[in-house]
Amino acid sequence: MADTIYALSSGRLPAAIAVIRISGPKASEGLIALTGKVPEPRKAAYAVFRDPDSRETLDDGLAVWVPGPKSETGDDMAELHVHGGQAIVASIFRVFERLSGFRPAEAGEFTRRALLNGKIDLARVEGLGDLIAAETEAQRRQAVAQFRGGLSKKVEAWREKLLSAQAEIAAAIDFSDEGDVPGNLLVAARKTASGLLAEIEPVLRDAPRGERLRDGFTVAITGAPNVGKSTLLNRLAERDIAIVSDIPGTTRDVLEVALDLNGVPVMLIDTAGIRETRDPVEAEGVKRARARAQAADLVLCLVDDERVLKPRGEREWAIRTKADLRAVPAPPGEIAVSAKTGAGIDMLIERLSAAASRLAGEPALVTHARQRKALSEAASHLKMLEKPEIADREELFAEELRLAADCLGRITGNIGIEDVLGEIFKNFCVGK
Repeated sequence: MADTIYALSSGRLPAAIAVIRISGPKASEGLIALTGKVPEPRKAAYAVFRDPDSRETLDDGLAVWVPGPKSETGDDMAELHVHGGQAIVASIFRVFERLSGFRPAEAGEFTRRALLNGKIDLARVEGLGDLIAAETEAQRRQAVAQFRGGLSKKVEAWREKLLSAQAEIAAAIDFSDEGDVPGNLLVAARKTASGLLAEIEPVLRDAPRGERLRDGFTVAITGAPNVGKSTLLNRLAERDIAIVSDIPGTTRDVLEVALDLNGVPVMLIDTAGIRETRDPVEAEGVKRARARAQAADLVLCLVDDERVLKPRGEREWAIRTKADLRAVPAPPGEIAVSAKTGAGIDMLIERLSAAASRLAGEPALVTHARQRKALSEAASHLKMLEKPEIADREELFAEELRLAADCLGRITGNIGIEDVLGEIFKNFCVGK
């Protein structure tokens, strides 16, 4: 018999209210021990919580009873809504510690039980994790879409088509001499596989955008030493993140600050000044600066003199700094800012927000590298079906269909679920 688990599922104590969650075969015994009864299912009931041994009153509040399998975890569940004092919660936990079959929940264990009991699939679990971690509106929208089954429904529809085509090919192989088995099943299966590949490929191309939205779009600030990179970073962050000095080479490592620009997460990166140097530490900083700029979604190229900048493509913007010291306006297409006076900063933030919003777009279907890898492998098997040595061989064709369906099954957890559970749940909070 599985253990009955318990944990604090609300926020950090002390708080106005604390919610203690219980799940497992003895959840009702926990309610009886503390309140003397089990309330009517799915209705919050007033309860006085007492120590079952001393009969001392610990607190009063609400008790909720949700019998399985129609519960969030699929097991019997209970919730205690008590006052959010540390001593109150600790006293209730001490009661559970004395009950046989009870133990504290591990990180993400309530959700893990829901997954194993078929109440939620793996892609939706990842969406739930993203929803808990979401810091901006765009991240929330994308996580909600996945948690509500946006990817799961699409993947299961694809998988059902593959399983259906696989069954038809199997029938063609096993009953080829039967008169009522159509002779064009292989042609129909090829058409199904080709159509699925056409649906999967654009989703795969869009996958990096979904992954970037989870982590934040990166904007690298580059330029020569003392051009104003750190000052601009501090101005955009509205606090002192980087040390500002007239001494060249002050910034030697990559500094990062997370911003919320119009609901879109942006990771702003201050890099070391780009110049030739014999200082090994500064040289390493320059090397890292170039690498981060190359990988960034957007690069702000800063200059503080009259040099003509020629940004390479839309991902590089020319920024003229120290506008308060300049009498000549910036050339067309460039942005002039003064981190000291704030001139041009609002325009820069507005353009950054617009660019981030364009990059974010609508919620992406694929948001995790694990999902992208499984979907990419499924697409590879579907492409194998186009090879002549496989396209006309029913046995080989059916095997590639099976492998593609298995790859899709890994996305939702129908196949190979145990291999990824530890990685999925390691960042979940205990009460979830």
